[in-house]
Amino acid sequence: MLFRRLPWEYAVRNLFRRPLRTGLTFVGLTTVILMVFVVVGFIRGLTKSLVVSGDKNTAVVYSQGMGANLEYSSIAMRTSDLVPASVPGVAVRYGKKAVSPELYLGTEIGFPDREGDARDVKSLGLVRGVTPGVLLVRRRVELETGDWPQLGEVIVGRLAATKLGVREEELTVGSSIEMEGRAWRVSGVFSSAGSAFESEIWCDLQELQQAMKRQDLSLVALAWGPDGESANLEEFCQDRLDLELQAMSEDNYYAALQKDYAPIMYLSWLVVALVAGAGVLAGLNTMYGAVIGRIRELSTLQTIGFGRTAILLSLLQEGLLLAAAASLTATGLSLLLINGAAIRFTMGAFHLQIDNVAILIGCGVGFLLGLLGTIPAAIRGLRKPIVEGLKSA
Repeated sequence: MLFRRLPWEYAVRNLFRRPLRTGLTFVGLTTVILMVFVVVGFIRGLTKSLVVSGDKNTAVVYSQGMGANLEYSSIAMRTSDLVPASVPGVAVRYGKKAVSPELYLGTEIGFPDREGDARDVKSLGLVRGVTPGVLLVRRRVELETGDWPQLGEVIVGRLAATKLGVREEELTVGSSIEMEGRAWRVSGVFSSAGSAFESEIWCDLQELQQAMKRQDLSLVALAWGPDGESANLEEFCQDRLDLELQAMSEDNYYAALQKDYAPIMYLSWLVVALVAGAGVLAGLNTMYGAVIGRIRELSTLQTIGFGRTAILLSLLQEGLLLAAAASLTATGLSLLLINGAAIRFTMGAFHLQIDNVAILIGCGVGFLLGLLGTIPAAIRGLRKPIVEGLKSA
């Protein structure tokens, strides 16, 4: 005997027979899946920002015992001359060795162009004092608008406004900021392929040292040539005990930073699980109500010859169709509203990333909600004896 199935259009018609219930369920599923997209987009965006920030052909030299806290590092100014002179294999670009001495720190940023009491409000920003040699090492940096900073000027990353919690209009070319008791003019805006540098403010190294009354550096970054070996740099750091240096490739540094953020990642995945669990419970509640209100219909279908398996498949079809529609809608909304949205974080700022992995997870959660929300309710409704079901109101 052939397995008798309910027509495909029967499940589709049932979705439109109760438009209010269907609409509320659709909105609830879409909301849950959107929340999943937000959290997964946060995880993917943070991960991408850390991954693209590191370059395996770039090494950083900084103070011993600083871990991943470059802003607290302090090394002698002469390190920027000793490293390229003593370590073989440093890349030579445009006739100069690719070495970048840098002073990196967090400081308060004010906005003198504001009016009234708002002028006294300051934000914590990330500042990096650099020389033109930084462009020989940070090859992904591109000046989007404006010019390279001269004396009394800074260039800002395209996410610096997000990091500072201010409007982008306050950091356009020609605007002013206050830093270390001095006014600085914004001369340009730069990008760096989505890396952590885009959250920073860059200015001339010597001018920042004068403003802060410091003569030291935070780090020295260098790019390796074809014959460069990290072992040579590590040997130099070990031999010069008086300088108290340590060296690490930039990709390993950001990998270590990513491990530091691992608890936040785990917490974010826990939020995804909790949101999905709440969605399943909401789906169960909705589907229970839908099935209980259709007991007589389900019993009638069994009376005219449709088996419980066929009815269960039809109910699953309804749930999955609704979940698919909600998943597609949530995907479209997330690509439109969430993807690329900038968010502040301790390391700076980054863009939420709705990529293929995020879409796969979001839609997978959506289909899981449709499946798990339907099966228990359908089983409960089909367990009832046919005679009792036909007598149900």
